[in-house]
Amino acid sequence: MAAADIIFKKNCADILQNGVSDEGQPVRTRWQDGTPAYTRRFFAVVNKYDLATEFPALTLRRLSFKNCIDEILWIWQKKSNCVSELKSKIWDAWADESGTIGKAYGYQLGIKHKYAEGEFDQVDRVLFDLKNNPSSRRIITNLYVHQDLHEMNLYPCAYSLTFNVTSGRLNAILNQRSQDFLTANNWNVCQYAVLLHMFAADVGLEIGTLVHVIADAHIYDRHIRIVQDLLCREPRPAPVLRINPDVRDFYAFTPDDFSLEGYRPHKFEDTIEVAV
Repeated sequence: MAAADIIFKKNCADILQNGVSDEGQPVRTRWQDGTPAYTRRFFAVVNKYDLATEFPALTLRRLSFKNCIDEILWIWQKKSNCVSELKSKIWDAWADESGTIGKAYGYQLGIKHKYAEGEFDQVDRVLFDLKNNPSSRRIITNLYVHQDLHEMNLYPCAYSLTFNVTSGRLNAILNQRSQDFLTANNWNVCQYAVLLHMFAADVGLEIGTLVHVIADAHIYDRHIRIVQDLLCREPRPAPVLRINPDVRDFYAFTPDDFSLEGYRPHKFEDTIEVAV
């Protein structure tokens, strides 16, 4: 059975059983009808995924795999903040009159910074260090730039990656300040698993471990029944990630270069309302 399903179910149970409700508090998020979107929230979730063993796609419900890759490429490869460059509509609610999300996510990754070795943006600096100094303990990206927060339409949720190379394997720690667990958990895990595979392919390393740290993991009040239903399902075998072996350039990958073999998730017919 898929390890990602087991981790997901444990986390959901912890949030529902041991989380704290913020009902009655002045929350920012609202449902589409204007009602406050309350949550049960759990502090400090830490999960570890051995990507060399299996790809962490949930089988409890279907992952929109191509769309999740499209978004991670939009952020990390295109370094874009323009929502029209996304195939899905997941960022439309955050777009301003110019059609961007402000100085958030991909915008920050595209800014060049000065180093002793020259000028690099954050992505190119990671590639440079992994190729030239893989034992470094300073290979870190950061999207949570305080001086630009007032010009971001949404503060970054997944905001920092710390890379590590051990015994020829590429590992990373993903830090996330907040996560809507039902809608975003497996989406983010699979996105950053694919991203780690892309970096590994470019620099010639084997894939290692992804560690995911979530400061505030929460389940929205209108999602509780759906989560309870998922907890009653039995995990199925994890799919196998297939990557086009001819692509080795980080910037050459497209969503079509990735596929899931043997992916047989449970049917999922609920409509998930999204709080904004």
